[in-house]
Amino acid sequence: MVQAICVHEIGGPDVMRWEKIDVAEPGPGEVRIHQTAIGLNFIDTYFRSGLYPAPNGTPFSPGNEGAGIVQTVGEGVSHLKPGDRVAYVGPLGAYAQERLVPADRLVVIPDGIDDKTAAGMMLKGMTAQYLLRQTFRVGPETTLLFHAAAGGVGLIAGQWAAHLGATVIGTAGSDDKIALAQAHGYQHMINYRTENFVERVKEITGGKGCDVVYDSVGHDTCPGSLDCLKPRGLWVSFGQSSGPIRDFNLALLAQKGSLFATRPTLFNYIASREDLEATAGELFDVVLKGIVKIEVNQEYRLADAAQAHRDLEGRKTTGTTVLVP
Repeated sequence: MVQAICVHEIGGPDVMRWEKIDVAEPGPGEVRIHQTAIGLNFIDTYFRSGLYPAPNGTPFSPGNEGAGIVQTVGEGVSHLKPGDRVAYVGPLGAYAQERLVPADRLVVIPDGIDDKTAAGMMLKGMTAQYLLRQTFRVGPETTLLFHAAAGGVGLIAGQWAAHLGATVIGTAGSDDKIALAQAHGYQHMINYRTENFVERVKEITGGKGCDVVYDSVGHDTCPGSLDCLKPRGLWVSFGQSSGPIRDFNLALLAQKGSLFATRPTLFNYIASREDLEATAGELFDVVLKGIVKIEVNQEYRLADAAQAHRDLEGRKTTGTTVLVP
């Protein structure tokens, strides 16, 4: 028996219980890992609250991201062995001391990256990779706006985009968060609590607008994000921390400049083993070279996951947060 956070009914942070569970021996194509660290992400709150339905209903353990040590491998697994340090994104069930993971979802953590860093960067870091390198190919000619710049994805994206030569604009809700983002690649920061971010983007860009807006906030930043774009610019909606966007009117895209819009998710970008290895490989490369620094700013005991969720939803956290079993 091992300990895990279990959700028996959807709701607020208090529905998460610290319980004993059984973990089976790995079946064909599976690996059992002892987890050393687990990444905390906003998507965890979506499953807990019921905004996203858990694939297999309740009870379930939240969490899509973690790192640990291979204990045993199932039949047909040849690229991993007991003792390997590994990290992963998906499927649900990360909030546990030990768990089974499909072998094709695991990547070996390279020397030079510790387990807490790996656990906290896989989902956020690979999200930054697909946003900047695949959804829109950011380069020296790019002007971009990134909402929630001081969040986990935002701090990674700011460093990476600045390295790619882009003009990087961000939003945040406090002076401390603005200073943090400025230390991580953002040349221009906007305090959305005291400034109109649409007007400030127009000022910063000389009225031209941005090539791409990355928006994980949702309700509170729509349709303002569209007004920050150049004609034929791209709005990338990849989250909804302030609530979902309802009844979106496609005609707005025409009215505001023949804009493009997309709602991507990491899991489609790493669905194949080849895509997973390429995406993780590029992330590991920029971290090992020091281009992107992953800073674990908060650490909670896994048993205290409810408090971690309260702080995350209360926007009290910055950057990367990990849960330690």
